[in-house]
Amino acid sequence: MRRLILALTAATLLTSPAAAQDLLNALFSDHAVVQRDRPLPVFGTARPGETVTAAFAGKTATTTADPKGAWRLDLPATPAGGPYDLTVATATATQTVRDVLTGDVWLCSGQSNMELKVEAANDAWNQINNGAPNDAIRMVTIEKADGRAPKASFAKPPVWKPTNKQTVGQFSAVCYYFARELQKTQKVPLGLVHASWGGSGIEAWMTPTALRKVGGYDDAIATLNLSTTDPVAASRRWGETIKAWWAPKHPGEAAIAPWTGAGPWTPAPKDLGVWERWGVPVLAEFNGVVWFKAEVELTAAQASQAATLNVGQVDEMDTTYLNGVGVGATSGAWLDRSYPLAAGTLKAGRNTIVVSAYDTYANGGMYGDPAKRALVLADGVRLPLDAWTYRIEPRVGDDQPRAPWDTLAGVSTLYNGMLAPMGPFAFKGMAWNQGETNVGRDKTYAPLLTAFMAERREGQTPDMPVLVTQLANYGAWATTPVNSATAALREAQRRAVVADAHAGLAVTTDIGDPYDIHPGNKQEVGRRMALAARRIAGDAVTTGPAPVSAKRVGDTVVVAFEQIGGKLVTRGSDRAIGFELCDAAGACRWSDARIDGSTVVVTVPAGASPAKVRFAWADSPTFNLFDSAGLPAVPFEMAVR
Repeated sequence: MRRLILALTAATLLTSPAAAQDLLNALFSDHAVVQRDRPLPVFGTARPGETVTAAFAGKTATTTADPKGAWRLDLPATPAGGPYDLTVATATATQTVRDVLTGDVWLCSGQSNMELKVEAANDAWNQINNGAPNDAIRMVTIEKADGRAPKASFAKPPVWKPTNKQTVGQFSAVCYYFARELQKTQKVPLGLVHASWGGSGIEAWMTPTALRKVGGYDDAIATLNLSTTDPVAASRRWGETIKAWWAPKHPGEAAIAPWTGAGPWTPAPKDLGVWERWGVPVLAEFNGVVWFKAEVELTAAQASQAATLNVGQVDEMDTTYLNGVGVGATSGAWLDRSYPLAAGTLKAGRNTIVVSAYDTYANGGMYGDPAKRALVLADGVRLPLDAWTYRIEPRVGDDQPRAPWDTLAGVSTLYNGMLAPMGPFAFKGMAWNQGETNVGRDKTYAPLLTAFMAERREGQTPDMPVLVTQLANYGAWATTPVNSATAALREAQRRAVVADAHAGLAVTTDIGDPYDIHPGNKQEVGRRMALAARRIAGDAVTTGPAPVSAKRVGDTVVVAFEQIGGKLVTRGSDRAIGFELCDAAGACRWSDARIDGSTVVVTVPAGASPAKVRFAWADSPTFNLFDSAGLPAVPFEMAVR
């Protein structure tokens, strides 16, 4: 009888709508905002071959699930409004999503300056406690997740939240303030899909297809793909990549390469920990690679076993070798590293474990519970790794490459984990606040950003607006003309936007903080992004003085500007500060400059032959050129014609 009851219960569960899996993609949930005024893609999963019917705002559509259960249909366009119910039904299940608005949906993405919350930005208490609740601005924050292949579902079901005192503090500040400003002139509901991760590079948000179009990523993509089918082979291949990076920096030193265990090593503190706290002067503020070595003696019986190599936490990323062969690589200081070793990997006698610990910011080292660092054999024997030595990799040449599966600096990892699960969800546009991690790689950034904008428009409207926040002022001031990597990245952002008729730039070099990479004035960032969105939409607004041309006229270079609100103005002087002229060899000098209508006239020193003109070219540039609407001139570098 009990078997009969269980069988009947199972049959009921299979046919009960309440027990069936969710039919809709998880972005379609209560309180969602969906895109107005164009056919609405609705999609999800059902049983293979089932007929799926969706009803929304008095309209219906039907389709059939494919052999894997995936389905999609397009509902007729609906104007701004709501709330509505969205109901999807099959023969075996029904799902209803309630309180859905139609309006404009924006994807807000990037790294930490997009991630920074309202509660951490300027004027937080006032904005949270005294801001008006607004049911027509709703945000959903995508759970952080990476992946080595595209994921079909989110790490955690997304939850749409309306703007009120209880929710707004957790919203992305830039994204929220952008929407609040935009809604002053566009009186429609705004849905904000926030997907960002501090420290992420643009490559992590892009598909392999887009990266291949840019070029130079084939090997990384191949290694990433290999890791999904043969992680041991992928780790070995990645270990060889690090060797290929190291070898040209150390000609004639192959015999003492760190992964061999040979060469000079220095005893490390017993429990390791943060190397900045060791009392070693050269490590007190060191960002880069430190190699760590431990050794373990095995009998023939022990060496014949499979094992697990545990090296604990490594800040920020490691490439780990066993007897000169790569066995694992992981990014994320918070993660304990455990690398499986197949039988036959170990050898009788001395086994050498070498960890390349690569730190790019703040603390670095191997830390956490020292007891976790051990070689654990298949028979349960645990051999502690408690005697470590180290050697410091000189900061010469290019930085160590990052593994292609690196969460934040790999290829396609965040696309796979956070963007791919969105499927063909419809967006009005995208707000992009990223670039700090790519500083130093400016030559590739413009083509990457161009390809990224193009692929984000795939499946959307071809003229979907993309708003790019240019890097704010952070870091060193310039007392003489300098070759600033941050300025070069800003220029790459500017060039990519200028070349795209449907992209806009929010300039922030006057509202950053030289001492804090996370400046707090996100309200103004949001306001400037909203101006860029309005300009793309055809509104009669300007976004700040932007250079059009630089021409040699007699003993001057005349720089013409557009997007001027009112007129050009200088602050604190009758001269325009921040202009440089550079010769063909790259030598630059400050140059006197003055406003003349919608141009700036830069004086050419006697005997000089300027090849290009720069403006506001430093990590934290000093300049005074604005328009009378209060917007700063765009930092730039331009050839002189």
